[in-house]
Amino acid sequence: MFKFTGKLLSLSAVALMATSAISSAQSMDELVAAAKAEGQLTTIALPHDWCGYGAVIDGFKAKYPGITVNELNPDAGSGDEVEAIKANKDNKGPQAPDVIDVGLSFGPTAKADGLLMPYKVSTWDSIPDSAKDAEGAWYGDYYGVLSFMVNKDLIKESPTDWADLLKPEFANSVALAGDPRVSNQAIQAVYAAGLSGGAAAGEAAGTAGLDFFKKLNAAGNFVPVVGKPATLAQGQTPILINWDYNALAGRDTLKGNPPVDVIVPKTGVVAGVYVQAISAYAPHPNAAKLWMEYLYSDEGQIGWLKGYCHPIRFNDLAKNGKLPADVMAKLPPAESYAAAVFPSLDEQGKAKEAISKNWDATVGANVK
Repeated sequence: MFKFTGKLLSLSAVALMATSAISSAQSMDELVAAAKAEGQLTTIALPHDWCGYGAVIDGFKAKYPGITVNELNPDAGSGDEVEAIKANKDNKGPQAPDVIDVGLSFGPTAKADGLLMPYKVSTWDSIPDSAKDAEGAWYGDYYGVLSFMVNKDLIKESPTDWADLLKPEFANSVALAGDPRVSNQAIQAVYAAGLSGGAAAGEAAGTAGLDFFKKLNAAGNFVPVVGKPATLAQGQTPILINWDYNALAGRDTLKGNPPVDVIVPKTGVVAGVYVQAISAYAPHPNAAKLWMEYLYSDEGQIGWLKGYCHPIRFNDLAKNGKLPADVMAKLPPAESYAAAVFPSLDEQGKAKEAISKNWDATVGANVK
């Protein structure tokens, strides 16, 4: 059930209202006024060093003063975000997220579970059809590729491909940036390892990736810790597998202490699209819509680009000459991305199920 202006409405009624709101073309002035009347936006799982989100959130607050941004659990995984919506269906307090930013495969499942409110931003037509739900339940926001972030003080010769991680010189060195049972970033890393070994896309690559990490763990090379730039710098996780934008941002944050390599592997180059969505139970639905409008504006998209992410409207911005040259110069060379593959929703869904459900039985490492 959904509480709205003192009345209880069914979820189907809420969805109908949301669709009607889209078709009635609420003006930006009206949306801003309604969002400011709500006075708050509750986000979840948005670390400030992820994709430039710190500056993006600051930009939103500066553009729309009077709207407080309540940030929940910045280190949560995609699965945690969806569970937060489920757990707070009847809660209009500060623990109920208005919006989520999750891995691509989580969008359709959350929609199927009736957890998302459809909304189409004003720049909707410039979002590729392959990266959005036709009804507006979810839409791609940015993408990157899995990379190796390497502490050069401890690792003299950086690995250049997945198979290198099994070498004895990398004992007690390799970590994931999340728990592969709930974190999209970690799930995609396992999947990429499977593709690198020659497995077919989908479930087969997920299973092969589990076998790879079983070997990595048995060799004593895998560190069952959720890795971060801080653990890399401290030497706890000298090699961290994470999205290129997180690795590049972490490199900047560490400022050469220690020196950091960011390596895009030669094979198994998996590009991951993340998606935005509004909770069907959002306590602040207008603030949520305004947040989406900001994220998909030129300003919001370039904000992500400054955080080393490729925004979903990248091609549209390029076509219209809106990509800042100084920002583009800080990104890895285009050839690093030449071998990138974009798993389909079906492939991601099957791999996610295989990895998240079988990690414990196959690998047996409790990542935390």
